[in-house]
Amino acid sequence: MPSTVDTARPADLLLDHENQPDGSFLRYLAAKDWGALLQAGLRSRTFARDEHLPIEPADQDVYLIWDGVVRQDRFPLGEGDSVPTVTRFRGRGQLVGEAKLVADDSAVRTKCLTGTVVIPCRAHDFNLQLRKRPAVQRALLRSLEDRSRSDELVYTMATRPPLERVSRLLAHLADTAGRAGPRADRVTITGPSQRDLAAALQLAVSTTENAIRTLRYHGIVEAGYRRFVVHDVDALRHLAAGN
Repeated sequence: MPSTVDTARPADLLLDHENQPDGSFLRYLAAKDWGALLQAGLRSRTFARDEHLPIEPADQDVYLIWDGVVRQDRFPLGEGDSVPTVTRFRGRGQLVGEAKLVADDSAVRTKCLTGTVVIPCRAHDFNLQLRKRPAVQRALLRSLEDRSRSDELVYTMATRPPLERVSRLLAHLADTAGRAGPRADRVTITGPSQRDLAAALQLAVSTTENAIRTLRYHGIVEAGYRRFVVHDVDALRHLAAGN
Protein backbone atom coordinates (compact mmCIF):
# COMPACT_ATOMS: atom_id res chain seq x y z
CA MET A 1 0.00 0.00 0.00
CA PRO A 2 1.47 3.38 -0.95
CA SER A 3 2.13 6.01 1.65
CA THR A 4 -0.57 8.65 1.71
CA VAL A 5 -0.87 12.05 3.26
CA ASP A 6 -4.04 12.90 5.10
CA THR A 7 -4.70 16.50 4.16
CA ALA A 8 -6.51 17.04 7.48
CA ARG A 9 -9.18 18.71 5.37
CA PRO A 10 -12.65 17.33 6.02
CA ALA A 11 -14.53 16.57 2.86
CA ASP A 12 -17.39 18.79 3.97
CA LEU A 13 -15.20 21.74 2.93
CA LEU A 14 -15.31 20.45 -0.65
CA LEU A 15 -18.72 21.82 -1.43
CA ASP A 16 -18.30 23.06 -4.98
CA HIS A 17 -19.08 19.75 -6.64
CA GLU A 18 -21.01 21.35 -9.48
CA ASN A 19 -17.72 22.45 -11.06
CA GLN A 20 -16.82 18.82 -11.74
CA PRO A 21 -16.87 17.72 -15.40
CA ASP A 22 -20.10 16.97 -17.23
CA GLY A 23 -21.07 13.32 -17.07
CA SER A 24 -19.17 12.64 -13.85
CA PHE A 25 -20.74 11.13 -10.76
CA LEU A 26 -20.21 14.24 -8.65
CA ARG A 27 -21.71 16.46 -11.35
CA TYR A 28 -24.86 14.34 -11.45
CA LEU A 29 -25.37 14.54 -7.68
CA ALA A 30 -27.89 17.04 -6.38
CA ALA A 31 -26.58 19.37 -3.68
CA LYS A 32 -28.71 17.73 -0.97
CA ASP A 33 -27.43 14.25 -1.86
CA TRP A 34 -23.82 15.44 -1.91
CA GLY A 35 -24.38 17.03 1.48
CA ALA A 36 -25.80 13.77 2.82
CA LEU A 37 -22.71 11.87 1.69
CA LEU A 38 -20.44 14.41 3.34
CA GLN A 39 -22.26 14.04 6.64
CA ALA A 40 -20.92 10.49 6.84
CA GLY A 41 -17.62 12.03 7.99
CA LEU A 42 -15.62 11.47 4.82
CA ARG A 43 -12.18 13.05 4.61
CA SER A 44 -10.01 13.79 1.62
CA ARG A 45 -6.57 12.27 1.11
CA THR A 46 -3.75 13.25 -1.20
CA PHE A 47 -1.65 10.81 -3.20
CA ALA A 48 1.58 11.93 -4.85
CA ARG A 49 2.27 11.54 -8.54
CA ASP A 50 3.18 7.95 -9.45
CA GLU A 51 1.68 6.52 -6.25
CA HIS A 52 -1.03 3.88 -6.59
CA LEU A 53 -4.48 3.97 -5.07
CA PRO A 54 -4.92 0.83 -2.96
CA ILE A 55 -7.49 -1.09 -5.01
CA GLU A 56 -6.19 -4.63 -4.53
CA PRO A 57 -8.20 -7.72 -3.50
CA ALA A 58 -7.67 -7.10 0.23
CA ASP A 59 -8.64 -3.40 0.05
CA GLN A 60 -12.21 -2.30 0.68
CA ASP A 61 -12.41 1.35 -0.36
CA VAL A 62 -13.87 3.07 -3.38
CA TYR A 63 -12.56 6.52 -4.28
CA LEU A 64 -14.11 9.76 -5.49
CA ILE A 65 -11.55 11.73 -7.47
CA TRP A 66 -11.78 15.36 -6.40
CA ASP A 67 -8.71 16.57 -8.29
CA GLY A 68 -6.11 14.96 -10.54
CA VAL A 69 -6.05 12.16 -13.09
CA VAL A 70 -5.29 8.45 -12.75
CA ARG A 71 -4.36 5.68 -15.15
CA GLN A 72 -6.11 2.36 -14.65
CA ASP A 73 -4.75 -0.89 -16.12
CA ARG A 74 -6.54 -4.22 -16.28
CA PHE A 75 -5.05 -7.49 -17.48
CA PRO A 76 -7.92 -9.67 -18.77
CA LEU A 77 -5.52 -12.22 -20.33
CA GLY A 78 -3.00 -12.19 -17.51
CA GLU A 79 0.16 -10.15 -17.03
CA GLY A 80 3.20 -10.38 -19.29
CA ASP A 81 5.40 -8.42 -21.66
CA SER A 82 3.37 -9.17 -24.78
CA VAL A 83 -0.08 -9.57 -23.21
CA PRO A 84 -2.68 -6.89 -24.12
CA THR A 85 -3.56 -4.44 -21.37
CA VAL A 86 -6.78 -2.46 -21.05
CA THR A 87 -5.79 1.10 -20.11
CA ARG A 88 -8.15 3.92 -19.22
CA PHE A 89 -7.82 7.42 -17.77
CA ARG A 90 -10.15 8.68 -15.05
CA GLY A 91 -10.37 12.25 -13.83
CA ARG A 92 -12.22 14.66 -11.62
CA GLY A 93 -15.66 13.76 -10.35
CA GLN A 94 -15.36 10.05 -11.17
CA LEU A 95 -15.79 7.12 -8.82
CA VAL A 96 -13.03 4.52 -9.20
CA GLY A 97 -12.80 1.06 -7.70
CA GLU A 98 -16.54 0.72 -8.32
CA ALA A 99 -16.23 -3.05 -8.83
CA LYS A 100 -15.74 -3.26 -5.04
CA LEU A 101 -19.44 -2.48 -4.73
CA VAL A 102 -20.30 -5.90 -6.17
CA ALA A 103 -17.12 -7.97 -5.68
CA ASP A 104 -15.01 -7.54 -2.55
CA ASP A 105 -11.91 -9.15 -4.08
CA SER A 106 -11.85 -7.08 -7.29
CA ALA A 107 -8.67 -5.23 -8.22
CA VAL A 108 -7.47 -2.68 -10.74
CA ARG A 109 -4.02 -1.12 -10.95
CA THR A 110 -4.61 2.59 -10.45
CA LYS A 111 -1.65 4.96 -10.78
CA CYS A 112 -1.86 8.67 -10.03
CA LEU A 113 -0.48 10.64 -12.97
CA THR A 114 -0.57 13.87 -10.97
CA GLY A 115 -0.84 14.77 -7.33
CA THR A 116 -4.36 13.47 -6.77
CA VAL A 117 -6.94 14.37 -4.13
CA VAL A 118 -9.45 11.59 -3.48
CA ILE A 119 -12.25 10.96 -1.03
CA PRO A 120 -12.12 7.32 0.13
CA CYS A 121 -15.24 5.52 1.28
CA ARG A 122 -15.71 1.97 2.44
CA ALA A 123 -17.52 -0.01 -0.24
CA HIS A 124 -19.93 -1.41 2.37
CA ASP A 125 -20.83 2.09 3.59
CA PHE A 126 -21.20 3.38 0.05
CA ASN A 127 -23.56 0.52 -0.77
CA LEU A 128 -25.66 1.48 2.24
CA GLN A 129 -25.94 5.01 0.89
CA LEU A 130 -26.92 3.71 -2.54
CA ARG A 131 -29.72 1.63 -1.03
CA LYS A 132 -30.84 4.45 1.23
CA ARG A 133 -30.77 7.16 -1.43
CA PRO A 134 -32.06 6.15 -4.88
CA ALA A 135 -30.98 9.52 -6.29
CA VAL A 136 -27.35 8.74 -5.43
CA GLN A 137 -27.68 5.33 -7.06
CA ARG A 138 -29.18 6.92 -10.16
CA ALA A 139 -26.36 9.48 -10.33
CA LEU A 140 -23.77 6.70 -10.16
CA LEU A 141 -25.51 4.63 -12.83
CA ARG A 142 -25.81 7.64 -15.13
CA SER A 143 -22.11 8.44 -14.72
CA LEU A 144 -21.06 4.84 -15.38
CA GLU A 145 -23.25 4.70 -18.48
CA ASP A 146 -21.78 7.97 -19.75
CA ARG A 147 -18.30 6.67 -19.05
CA SER A 148 -19.01 3.45 -20.92
CA ARG A 149 -20.27 5.34 -23.97
CA SER A 150 -17.25 7.68 -23.86
CA ASP A 151 -14.90 4.70 -23.61
CA GLU A 152 -16.46 3.21 -26.73
CA LEU A 153 -15.89 6.39 -28.71
CA VAL A 154 -12.39 7.10 -27.41
CA TYR A 155 -10.68 3.76 -26.92
CA THR A 156 -12.24 1.18 -29.23
CA MET A 157 -12.13 2.80 -32.68
CA ALA A 158 -9.23 0.67 -33.89
CA THR A 159 -10.20 1.06 -37.56
CA ARG A 160 -9.95 4.85 -37.48
CA PRO A 161 -6.75 6.70 -38.52
CA PRO A 162 -4.21 7.28 -35.72
CA LEU A 163 -4.47 11.09 -35.98
CA GLU A 164 -8.21 10.90 -35.42
CA ARG A 165 -7.82 8.49 -32.50
CA VAL A 166 -5.14 10.56 -30.76
CA SER A 167 -7.20 13.73 -31.32
CA ARG A 168 -10.26 12.01 -29.90
CA LEU A 169 -8.41 10.96 -26.75
CA LEU A 170 -6.88 14.40 -26.22
CA ALA A 171 -10.28 16.05 -26.70
CA HIS A 172 -11.74 13.61 -24.16
CA LEU A 173 -8.97 14.39 -21.66
CA ALA A 174 -9.47 18.12 -22.23
CA ASP A 175 -13.12 17.68 -21.24
CA THR A 176 -12.60 15.34 -18.28
CA ALA A 177 -9.18 16.23 -16.85
CA GLY A 178 -8.14 19.51 -18.43
CA ARG A 179 -7.79 22.91 -16.83
CA ALA A 180 -8.89 26.02 -18.70
CA GLY A 181 -6.36 28.79 -19.16
CA PRO A 182 -6.84 32.56 -19.54
CA ARG A 183 -8.20 31.98 -23.03
CA ALA A 184 -11.48 30.09 -23.22
CA ASP A 185 -10.23 27.80 -26.00
CA ARG A 186 -6.93 26.85 -24.32
CA VAL A 187 -6.86 23.82 -22.01
CA THR A 188 -3.93 22.21 -20.18
CA ILE A 189 -3.85 18.44 -19.61
CA THR A 190 -1.32 17.43 -16.96
CA GLY A 191 -0.29 13.87 -16.11
CA PRO A 192 -0.49 11.51 -19.10
CA SER A 193 2.62 11.04 -21.22
CA GLN A 194 2.75 10.18 -24.91
CA ARG A 195 3.57 6.63 -23.86
CA ASP A 196 0.43 6.58 -21.69
CA LEU A 197 -1.67 7.70 -24.66
CA ALA A 198 -0.14 4.99 -26.83
CA ALA A 199 -0.93 2.33 -24.22
CA ALA A 200 -4.53 3.47 -23.88
CA LEU A 201 -5.09 3.47 -27.65
CA GLN A 202 -3.02 0.32 -28.22
CA LEU A 203 -0.92 2.18 -30.76
CA ALA A 204 2.83 2.09 -31.23
CA VAL A 205 4.60 4.88 -29.37
CA SER A 206 6.12 6.10 -32.65
CA THR A 207 2.66 6.24 -34.26
CA THR A 208 1.34 8.28 -31.35
CA GLU A 209 4.33 10.61 -31.51
CA ASN A 210 3.77 11.16 -35.25
CA ALA A 211 0.12 12.09 -34.65
CA ILE A 212 1.08 14.55 -31.91
CA ARG A 213 3.80 15.97 -34.15
CA THR A 214 1.12 16.70 -36.76
CA LEU A 215 -1.04 18.41 -34.15
CA ARG A 216 1.95 20.49 -33.07
CA TYR A 217 2.75 21.43 -36.67
CA HIS A 218 -0.77 22.83 -37.11
CA GLY A 219 -0.57 24.74 -33.81
CA ILE A 220 -3.38 22.76 -32.22
CA VAL A 221 -1.45 21.10 -29.40
CA GLU A 222 1.77 21.87 -27.55
CA ALA A 223 3.39 18.78 -26.01
CA GLY A 224 5.76 18.76 -23.04
CA TYR A 225 6.80 16.34 -20.32
CA ARG A 226 3.56 14.73 -19.14
CA ARG A 227 1.74 17.85 -20.24
CA PHE A 228 -0.34 18.85 -23.25
CA VAL A 229 -1.63 22.34 -23.94
CA VAL A 230 -4.55 22.37 -26.35
CA HIS A 231 -4.43 25.73 -28.12
CA ASP A 232 -7.51 25.18 -30.24
CA VAL A 233 -10.09 22.88 -28.69
CA ASP A 234 -12.55 23.29 -31.57
CA ALA A 235 -9.91 22.26 -34.14
CA LEU A 236 -9.03 19.23 -32.04
CA ARG A 237 -12.67 18.18 -31.84
CA HIS A 238 -13.00 18.72 -35.60
CA LEU A 239 -10.17 16.23 -36.18
CA ALA A 240 -11.59 13.88 -33.55
CA ALA A 241 -14.82 13.72 -35.57
CA GLY A 242 -12.89 12.50 -38.59
CA ASN A 243 -13.16 15.77 -40.53
